Amino acid sequence: MSRACLIAGLTAALLGSVGARAEILAMANYESKPPDALKTFKHPVAGQTRQEGIAVIDVDPASPNYKKIVETIPLPPDLVAHHIFYNRDSTKAYVTSLGKSELGVIDTTKRPFAIKQVAVPDCRIGEDVVFSADNRRWFLTCLGSSNVIAGDALKDEPTQTIALPHPYAHGISLHDEIDRILVTNTVRGSDLGDAGEMITAIEASTGKVLESYKVSNKPSPSGEAPVEILFVPGADPPVAYVTNMYGGTLWTATWDATKKGFNVAQVFDFGSVKAGVPLELYVVSKDDRPDRLHVTTAKPGHLHVFDISHNPGQPKLLNSIAAAEGAHHVAYTKDGRFAYVQNSLLNLPGMNDGSITLVDLNKGEAIDSIDTLKDQGFAPNSIVLLPEWNDMAGH
Repeated sequence: MSRACLIAGLTAALLGSVGARAEILAMANYESKPPDALKTFKHPVAGQTRQEGIAVIDVDPASPNYKKIVETIPLPPDLVAHHIFYNRDSTKAYVTSLGKSELGVIDTTKRPFAIKQVAVPDCRIGEDVVFSADNRRWFLTCLGSSNVIAGDALKDEPTQTIALPHPYAHGISLHDEIDRILVTNTVRGSDLGDAGEMITAIEASTGKVLESYKVSNKPSPSGEAPVEILFVPGADPPVAYVTNMYGGTLWTATWDATKKGFNVAQVFDFGSVKAGVPLELYVVSKDDRPDRLHVTTAKPGHLHVFDISHNPGQPKLLNSIAAAEGAHHVAYTKDGRFAYVQNSLLNLPGMNDGSITLVDLNKGEAIDSIDTLKDQGFAPNSIVLLPEWNDMAGH
């Protein structure tokens, strides 16, 4: 064999081994568990004083670095980082804060990651962020100040404050084709009381508040606490799902083009499967059509899979996959194989297990628990995969 052929062969082998290297990286923001929880650990842990950060963890079960933290972004201990959201092309990740009137922005095209804080003075207790289809605007819900902040997504600066008729803004979803934003009316931030029952429609192009809809069949005040809301991609007519955190139910808001408003209806009661505190919503598509709806419930902790392929307005429960207490956000691989359930709701005792449940979506079952943060006395508050692997799942 000639020297040139030998070099070519070695190069091909090396490139092949690098290309075949297993790796799936997840980004999870975390905080120390409460002091009483830390006392139960039998070995020293890092979180003896309050700590926060964002950990990049290898979550590929085939990787030699499986469950290892490969990068950390330190955060101030009083930020109370909450959720992580990608913009439309995943070039930036936005981190909301419960503790400061700031919105964190991470340039995901550069490593190591660094976070830049954007001041949003009219926002107290920042919750969820959505983006316009052209990726030029963002909208941030503010639970403490009961408003929505519109922002320039190119300059990352606030441009408009939208006051809402009902307090405790939390979940938010945007449908560009009908020029509508829907926002939920959840609970008071200080004690999780005074639960709401409404969702409010906003004209996206102007910020004009239009109409509110009650998502409860009970007399007011019903205390349902609608928390998350998500428009189903590609649904015709447009339809959004709503989770009632305290009511334990799933609702739909279906667009009525004639009246240019929504019709709401209850479509599932999680009490029927002995599950409580429904939270996050995700839509998995097949052949560019909505196929499955996934909903997390925090108590005792499940990922519920619904068939919505025939009619999004009539979801049919297929499977409830056990995770852990506090099951909350979920990250999905682009190939549809894995889902990663982050198990902690606001680090509340009894709902802050601190693990990440690895779900094999083909098998429809949990196959492992990633306890990397839990074993150090931390609880993850949100999770996404890095853009190379992340499926937006309708968001």
